[in-house]
Amino acid sequence: MNSCLLCGQQFAPAISLRQVFSWQKVHVQRICPRCRAKFQSLPDRKCPVCAGELAPNGVCLNCRTWRKIYGSKLLHHYAVLRYNDAAHDLMVNYKRYGDYVLRAVLQELCDQELKQVKADYYVPIPTSVAHLEKRQFDTISAIYDEIVPLTPILLKSGDYGAQGSKNRTERLKSGQTFGVNHDLALDFNQLNQRKILLLDDIYTTGRTLYHARDALSAVFPAARIESFSIYR
Repeated sequence: MNSCLLCGQQFAPAISLRQVFSWQKVHVQRICPRCRAKFQSLPDRKCPVCAGELAPNGVCLNCRTWRKIYGSKLLHHYAVLRYNDAAHDLMVNYKRYGDYVLRAVLQELCDQELKQVKADYYVPIPTSVAHLEKRQFDTISAIYDEIVPLTPILLKSGDYGAQGSKNRTERLKSGQTFGVNHDLALDFNQLNQRKILLLDDIYTTGRTLYHARDALSAVFPAARIESFSIYR
């Protein structure tokens, strides 16, 4: 029996015959079926660019905003779940109150989907210095570093306030806060020819991820850059 990290109830994890006869390490389920059912999967019909709500004429309204700025160079984004009430409550406890244990829940929500998105480098969106000092851990890296190998090449050069506290207009007007860590021991020429996947927790307007892509593209103009988040 396992104990659910969200409700505390004991539950029997589902184990397939493939897992029974496999030599691979069995993933320990940390969410009971009742709590897992509270998280809403994305619909099959969604925006082909950002996985947002599909508009009648193709890409979503959000991507049309970015098209006015970037033209055809839109950021292709992968996501797993809708940002509903259950997602909001989980993220408040994880980020606002710094409940580090909940990273295991977030890992379970995205593990299989992220492993299906192949990339040469997985780059986490960095936490601001102020938030790092407050929580004592990097909320994005803590989710993903047990799923894929991370390359923390982005630096957060400033802090214009938490995105979660801003409305849509304020988010879109947020200034660039990212730079590239040139002191990282990497072959920058090789990275310039590879696929980079940016990792974040929530995609709302995309402002953060577009800024991150801009910072990387300035140094690696030939790299193919896409992004991934748990929630959309």
